[in-house]
Amino acid sequence: MKLTLKKVHDNKIFEWSVVFVIILSALLIGAKTYHLPPTIITLLSYADVLITWFFLLEISIRFIASDNKSNFFKSGWNIFDTLIVVVSLIPIEDSEMALIGRLVRVFRVLRMVSIVPELRILINSLLKAMPQLSYVMLLMFIIFYIYGAVGSFFFNTINPVLWGDIATSMLTLFRIMTFEDWTDVMYETMGTYPLSWSFYLSFIFFTAFAFLNMIIGIVVGVLEKENAAHERQTWLENSADNLSQLDEIQNELAAIKSMITQQSKKNQ
Repeated sequence: MKLTLKKVHDNKIFEWSVVFVIILSALLIGAKTYHLPPTIITLLSYADVLITWFFLLEISIRFIASDNKSNFFKSGWNIFDTLIVVVSLIPIEDSEMALIGRLVRVFRVLRMVSIVPELRILINSLLKAMPQLSYVMLLMFIIFYIYGAVGSFFFNTINPVLWGDIATSMLTLFRIMTFEDWTDVMYETMGTYPLSWSFYLSFIFFTAFAFLNMIIGIVVGVLEKENAAHERQTWLENSADNLSQLDEIQNELAAIKSMITQQSKKNQ
């Protein structure tokens, strides 16, 4: 049974079927946000139940087909998938927990990440880059805080809506960093402070050009390492399979050689 389920799990048709059902689940969630006739709502409810049972069947196949059951739940992705499926099985649609039930069904779309290896590599790369990104983000916050304080001190009387306090000033600076009508903000303050353009240009240089490129560089570097590690792991797994097949062939050849030797001795 385990070998049969393992073949089913490794089958590309089964893998793409899971992807199709996840996409279908996402479409059902979107359809429920519209005002639909009662008949359609009933059909969608039945379809949602079928999808939930399909996910239960899929996670059961993955668990039974796994070589080491004790390590199955050591994977964060397996824990996430199991929690989503288990919570989806709880009948809470007509209770006070109905909102949580709907939210869980929304999160079922995230199962696409655990199914597609390329998406898992992207998420793992982002998580592993967080320690390095945290220092860049801390430095960005310091720059935001300094420029926010300076902007609040100088430009508060010009436009208190944008520069009334340091929190509002930092929000305005975020708008400037994303280039959302930042020239309007700059020209408004240049009417009172003609050299205030240097304030904006220096801030944009530090944040939009320097720090954002640093963030991209860190993420790309970690992503390259993750891709290399994934390719190395795939190569090792394929090598192990090839060695196993080679051992089987050698054993078969040894058995054939032994049979030939015994037959030749009988003939003599």
